[in-house]
Amino acid sequence: MRVPYPLSTNENCGNPKYKLHCNTTTGLEFISAEQVYYTITSIDSKARRLVLRPPLIDQGTCQSSDLRVGGFRLEDDSPFNISSRNTVLLLNCSEKILLSPLDCSSSSICRRFEEKERVCAGLLCCSFLKDASMTNHRIRVRVEGCSAYTSLVNLTPGALIDSWKFGIELQWVQPS
Repeated sequence: MRVPYPLSTNENCGNPKYKLHCNTTTGLEFISAEQVYYTITSIDSKARRLVLRPPLIDQGTCQSSDLRVGGFRLEDDSPFNISSRNTVLLLNCSEKILLSPLDCSSSSICRRFEEKERVCAGLLCCSFLKDASMTNHRIRVRVEGCSAYTSLVNLTPGALIDSWKFGIELQWVQPS
């Protein structure tokens, strides 16, 4: 995968604030604030966006592989942010989540995910579109809230499940 400027894979290229990790087995990886490595599945340099593979979800416990660190988080001063084109599906949620403005209805998109993937089926789930009014540096999971999540990029309402693009899309600002 080509790594465009300002992204950087070592101290001799790109801008060090835009550091990526080059793994000889899995390819390019993004390192979160909690030092969790997420595989990069695509980079669009013109749009200044990259897409990460969401964390694995343990089918037995319905927990995201990054639950131990509270989910995905970027540093507050990071040049990256979580794009508003992400629809986040929160899975295995406690009833406390019902007090939030999320879509936890029986018609929520997360129900279609459960049916297709056979993951976390029958448990409380909710979905939301990540937008500018929310923190754009975190997707939070925790045992007392929702213990798993996945994300869909640029989801079109009514789209067939086979056309869904799973990923966490990040965008970056150009260096000054």
